[in-house]
Amino acid sequence: MSLRFLIVASETPDQRDARRREVGAASDETYAETLRAIESGLACDTVSCVDGTPPPSLEALRAYGGVVLSGSPIQMHADGPETRSAAAFMARVFEAGTPSFGSCAGLQIATVAAGGRCKPRSPRMEAAFVRGIVATEAGRDHPLLAGRPLAWDAPAMHSDEVATLPDGATILAGTRTTPVQAVEIARGPGTFWGVQYHPELSLAEIAAALRRQADDLLEQRLVADRAALDAHAARIDALDREPERRDLAWQLGLDREITEPARRMREVRNFIARAAARKAS
Repeated sequence: MSLRFLIVASETPDQRDARRREVGAASDETYAETLRAIESGLACDTVSCVDGTPPPSLEALRAYGGVVLSGSPIQMHADGPETRSAAAFMARVFEAGTPSFGSCAGLQIATVAAGGRCKPRSPRMEAAFVRGIVATEAGRDHPLLAGRPLAWDAPAMHSDEVATLPDGATILAGTRTTPVQAVEIARGPGTFWGVQYHPELSLAEIAAALRRQADDLLEQRLVADRAALDAHAARIDALDREPERRDLAWQLGLDREITEPARRMREVRNFIARAAARKAS
């Protein structure tokens, strides 16, 4: 069965170019690669929700099997042309009724589009990995989290978070410091599944993200100095190349929920399965 997804980029053109130079791909390009790795026959189109490109018509959106909102540095707690454009785009996706999914900034865009609110994370950013995610009672049997254990870790890199969920939202998982880690938002005919973490990212991309945000990590004293950051990123890079290295996994405190791609990408895989079942029905 053929599926076509629309990937929505919320990085500006300059941010996309910078990420290509420093990581090797823009965030939407990473998502396309992840989706095709999970489902080889899946086709992907890309559109920006912040560069002034007119959004697709409702009819065009309804032709897609799913819509995926990729991550970005967009700050949805701040009012501006880009945040308003991103929220308006997602409001149209809700109106179209096409199943949608997003991680990190994608979750925050959907939250604001549906009437919720975001805020800067306090006291500091969540970097590299989020530990001890636990499903809520509603999340334990939710198809987004199918296959996850009682508690799990995941790649993460964010300085903003959801402050207030909109009406029609259900928290599916959280942590002690970030209560909204996974959520379903129902608005009109549309339903969005989202996570604050990054199931789509490889360990190598997490290592690259740490290097990109070295100044922030140093300022917030999450690392002692640049040498310590480089050493930490190097261990993550090495585990990406050799995921069977038990010594590195032990040093980093990671288990198979992160080191095995199929497990790490669980939520993305579950969303693809949902879209395929909807298309078949």
